[in-house]
Amino acid sequence: MSSDARAALSAPAQIKSYSISSNEGKTAELIGGIIKLQYFESLLNDTISTNILYVDTGGAVDGKTVLDGLPLVGGEKSRFIMEDNQGTELEVTLYANDITPLSDDTHGQLISVSSVSKEYLLNEKIRLYEKFKGKISEAVKKILTDANYLGTEKNITGIDDTFEEEYNFMGNSKKPFYTINWLSKKAVPAVSGEEAASGKTAGFFFWETSEGYHFKSIDTLLGQEPKKSIIYNDTPDDCGKKVPEGYDVKALSFSKNNIQNTDDKEKVGARDTRLVTFNPFDGFYKVTTPNSGETEGSITTGGKKLATQNPELIRPGANKNFSRTTYAIKDIGSLPSGTTEQQLEKSKDENLKVEKVLNQSIMRYNQFFSFKAEVVIPGDFSLHAGDAVYIDSPQQQDKLTDGMNEQSGGLYIITELCHFLDLNGTYTKLLLVRDSVERTPKTR
Repeated sequence: MSSDARAALSAPAQIKSYSISSNEGKTAELIGGIIKLQYFESLLNDTISTNILYVDTGGAVDGKTVLDGLPLVGGEKSRFIMEDNQGTELEVTLYANDITPLSDDTHGQLISVSSVSKEYLLNEKIRLYEKFKGKISEAVKKILTDANYLGTEKNITGIDDTFEEEYNFMGNSKKPFYTINWLSKKAVPAVSGEEAASGKTAGFFFWETSEGYHFKSIDTLLGQEPKKSIIYNDTPDDCGKKVPEGYDVKALSFSKNNIQNTDDKEKVGARDTRLVTFNPFDGFYKVTTPNSGETEGSITTGGKKLATQNPELIRPGANKNFSRTTYAIKDIGSLPSGTTEQQLEKSKDENLKVEKVLNQSIMRYNQFFSFKAEVVIPGDFSLHAGDAVYIDSPQQQDKLTDGMNEQSGGLYIITELCHFLDLNGTYTKLLLVRDSVERTPKTR
């Protein structure tokens, strides 16, 4: 990239098109009146969304304002294309969800339009009634693509296979997104050629980016190679011309929140848990105590290791050292698949092995959000929620290292992303998390 291109990274990006079509068939181009645009992706949201501020001076539609001329009443289809200052395009089609007039006078009308994905709105009208059988990942694909359900035509190649054991369940008149997120907590990542993940880790995230829908395990996210390397320091970089070798961009701002509330972590069961299961067929009552120490070395982490627990806070005895208890009635012989004979053979099989999934997903979700950081960089539309980035920031002078913070630096996952455009510039704000400490090499 040339020095001139680097210097322009934070300049206002180009909105190539932003057209909106009314529910009655009229179309208006808003590109000339947009003064602010925000685009959002998040691991914790089912779909993407945008918000624009639009100044309408009138005459855009049949001599009237866009609000009155189309008119805007909700559900309108909009399509926009924008390009960052590195030439990366972002193109999405969304539907108006919230339309708010902010001011109205003789000089013009200022309106706020928030838009969401088509599937977000359809989700409110759809219920699942049938029996689903097979791998959880296949159920997720069916809910998304089946014409009887969401029927999306978006890319679903971001949906990873789950562990090959089948899980059968009834839709029970639940909404599609509710069901997918319910399944996320029961999913175990598929491990090629072995069952290493079963009983050690569980938990998936479901989310949308401009590239389509994703359903990925926590371990898969943390096992990625970083998409971008970001550095934050106080050294002048001459508008991006002097970014240190080995890094893609210098952060405009960077803050971290690595101070954990130990009591809160104990309450949610991030480290030590207890699971009580009951088999209704034979009355067998079982207590197990899954803990993070058992999984160390078997899970993929962003840093070198999980944070070390003070040994003085570990109570002796496996049945005493837990901070959260979950209870489960075993799902035995329900909804088996196959012929009548095959169903009879499976009548005593577990539908979901809760001892290998339930508390493991609780621990992984809470570990995943252990360390948080927030960074703002010049607008970069190539980044998406779920991508890995590598962050470095200086520490106090240390002759034994390269000067970078060895404790908090390293690989993080983008949990939330906002591309922000206005008349003054283009920026990308990233909310980052990871489960562990100590900086790892960029390529593992």
